[in-house]
Amino acid sequence: MLENTQQIIARIGETDQLYLNNNTPELSLERSDLRLQLVVHSNLRQEQVHFLQEAIVILEQARIEYEEMPLDLYLQLSLHLAKAYMLYFELNRENRFAIITQQILKPLAHYEEGNIYFFLAYASAAKKELSLTRHWLNKYSRTAEFDLQLLHVHPAFDELRQEDWFKQLLKSKLH
Repeated sequence: MLENTQQIIARIGETDQLYLNNNTPELSLERSDLRLQLVVHSNLRQEQVHFLQEAIVILEQARIEYEEMPLDLYLQLSLHLAKAYMLYFELNRENRFAIITQQILKPLAHYEEGNIYFFLAYASAAKKELSLTRHWLNKYSRTAEFDLQLLHVHPAFDELRQEDWFKQLLKSKLH
């Protein structure tokens, strides 16, 4: 087992013990993030699904459990939840996971946070909704979080790289 994986598993044990004493939204974010890291490290589909399910439960619970939390923290929890569902999509190629991602993030789009736009574009591309993908990518391109390299390499946008509007979007960000 990789040393990094062992460290993640050890930290999961520590954070789960902290959870038993006093859960916080920040702790929920860390606990779910550790599980998402294990999804990426694992090569076994059954393990990946298990860790995804745990992360989703932790994130869903954290988003509703606390009556008040800073907006930034709520957005982070929501983005992690979207990431978890899109990882689920990558495992299963089932559109329902992209739909869930859209349902989580569309109500938050008015906060003009770049990563929200990115995940909405990603979910739209996964569902082959090209006009929505273009819409969200255009919004994403106008944010500080815009990552040109990510658009160049992310497989969700492979089919779009030949589109004139996509080339123009990338070209406009080179300058």
